[in-house]
Amino acid sequence: MLRHEDFAAGRVYTRWVDEHVGELATPEADSAQRFAGPGAGTDAADGGPGGYAGARVDTSDPLALFDHDARVKAEQVVDPAPPELPQVVGPEGAVGLSSPIQGTIVSLDVALDDEVRKGQQVAVVEAMKMEHVIAADRDGIVRRITMAAGDVVREGYPIVFVEEAEVTGKSAAAVAELDPDYIRPDLKQTYERHDLTLDEHRPEAVAKRYARGYRMPRENIDQLMDRGSFKEYWPLIVARQHQRYDMEELRRNTPADGLIAGIGTINGDLFDEEQARAMVVHYDYTVLAGTQGGRNHYKQDRMFELAHRFRIPVVLFGEGGGGRPGDDRIGPGVAFDTDTFTQFSKLSGLVPLVSVINGRTFAGNTALVACCDVIIATERTTVAMGGPAMIEGGGLGVYTPEEVGPMSFQVPNGVVDILTKDEEEAVEVAKRYLSYFQGRTASFEAHDQRPLRHVVPENRLRLYDMKEIVHTIADVGSVLEIREKFGIGVITAFIRVEGYPMGVIANNPHHLAGAIDSDGADKGARFIQLCDAFDIPVLSLMDCPGMMVGPDVERTALVRHCTRMFNAGANMTTPLFGVVVRKAYGLGVQAMCGASALVGFFTVAWPTAEFAGMNIEGSVKLGYRKELAAIEDPEKRRLEFERRVERAYEGAKAINAGVGGGLDDVIDPADTRSWIANSLRRLPPLPPRTEKKYPYVDTW
Repeated sequence: MLRHEDFAAGRVYTRWVDEHVGELATPEADSAQRFAGPGAGTDAADGGPGGYAGARVDTSDPLALFDHDARVKAEQVVDPAPPELPQVVGPEGAVGLSSPIQGTIVSLDVALDDEVRKGQQVAVVEAMKMEHVIAADRDGIVRRITMAAGDVVREGYPIVFVEEAEVTGKSAAAVAELDPDYIRPDLKQTYERHDLTLDEHRPEAVAKRYARGYRMPRENIDQLMDRGSFKEYWPLIVARQHQRYDMEELRRNTPADGLIAGIGTINGDLFDEEQARAMVVHYDYTVLAGTQGGRNHYKQDRMFELAHRFRIPVVLFGEGGGGRPGDDRIGPGVAFDTDTFTQFSKLSGLVPLVSVINGRTFAGNTALVACCDVIIATERTTVAMGGPAMIEGGGLGVYTPEEVGPMSFQVPNGVVDILTKDEEEAVEVAKRYLSYFQGRTASFEAHDQRPLRHVVPENRLRLYDMKEIVHTIADVGSVLEIREKFGIGVITAFIRVEGYPMGVIANNPHHLAGAIDSDGADKGARFIQLCDAFDIPVLSLMDCPGMMVGPDVERTALVRHCTRMFNAGANMTTPLFGVVVRKAYGLGVQAMCGASALVGFFTVAWPTAEFAGMNIEGSVKLGYRKELAAIEDPEKRRLEFERRVERAYEGAKAINAGVGGGLDDVIDPADTRSWIANSLRRLPPLPPRTEKKYPYVDTW
């Protein structure tokens, strides 16, 4: 029809085809076939399906599928067997380029007799909303095209036949080669969105933060995590306040919804990749005062679930104002269906939980902080369960944030474990604290141990510094004291001996002569449980005249508090190493060693040690009351009392008391470190832990 003289002259009218149909249907003798015939698998009179997949319908009609389905079902009597597809044959010497999948041809990029180069795109087939490029597998010339754009092609059916030949021009692969540094528009947009979360694009927030003398969260993270190891999760979320602000405002003013979180490594210079794994979750006070919004809770749920599933330690920077009013909420609801606190609490005892706070921390933020194993705070921190608005709303008065929970009482009352000068020091302390849970260090330096022979005075009544003993036994620079200003009668610290991490509990003779009171018992018991939960051996340095006595201390519920150390020590499975430095009297010293001298991997004594069921003077008065009462002369009674006391002291000396057993040895104080180091090397390897040892670590 296209070659007819009427068509060329424009003399075609409505019924022209009807009137010339016989002429048009007569094949032209000299016309070349430029399509796949019946033998090549095209539609034919015999019903062959050709290259078409499915029925031919008007694909521009969105209802064509349903109309076709209804028509087929109406006409269908039985399901016919699928037809056997004939072999597809192309022009002689030509090779077919087939569709790798059944789909719609969205473009045909070559015409008949076109030259194509190897790797050149010839067609695109779409299936399941994905486009598949069909490229030439050789240089050549297009000899046949079997289908058209818009057709649905069967898998494996050739769309284009190419005859191999030499062609002009470079290979398509060479033409398509791109600069790997080229930033495409979609990637450029991705970079721009991430840029909105970075400090350099938030100058006002940075200036305000610096004006208070504080650092930005990303500065803390850069210091905490090993360079290049930190990968942030969910940085592109914004606050759920779409009813109040447009998306552009939310992206600029609420980046990451005020919570930066990710995974990397900490102390990678000291430990291998597995030991150094860590997660950081950092509230951002520059975004809505670090409050807890719906999406940052959602992000934390994601992070804490990962920490639980893959046993990843968590460092939490908790500064912030608690629950956030103002997030979108449609319809009624309860206020305590947040899962974040449950997920975080489940991590207790499973992985180390380290919290760092600075500035103002209240309410929900405080709750997460207080669930941690350790709280590290800067001097300018105020931390409390309720902030000023909550206090005033409860009719309890008006206070500034700094009056509610200052360090002046949150440190000595035991809430804060370690006080630091500023954020930079706090981050360093967090890294150091976490290191004790990461394993043994390869290098160490030891102090000269000989001065230990002279730390305890020969005068048994003279005071000395127990911390000097701790520092001398430990590797140089390895002591980190915990809760230094609380329960000061019991010293708790992490140390290393030949690189091995250890916990230390020790009596402080400068407070109540080393006697244990309620605060000291709580502090010691909680520290023992923390060490045991993570299989860190404990060294007990004992100089204890007993439990503190008297009505004043009994008013503090000492009866229940003091025995917490019994239960914690008696049930620990991590090794306990006992060293009696001086007094080992009664129930107090039992609390320091798991309730018995036989609990420890070893229990040794220095020559200055002395053993008794209670203070010796009292025991003589009680034990020899009748004998002393029988002496009428007061002076003779006094002399007899002193003689018996002196005899009792002599028998209480370690070198004499040890004769009866219960003591593994009386040693040279200078050998204490070697006893510890040798014992650490004699312990069996720890089996991999798959479950918690404790349901949780006591927060108090």
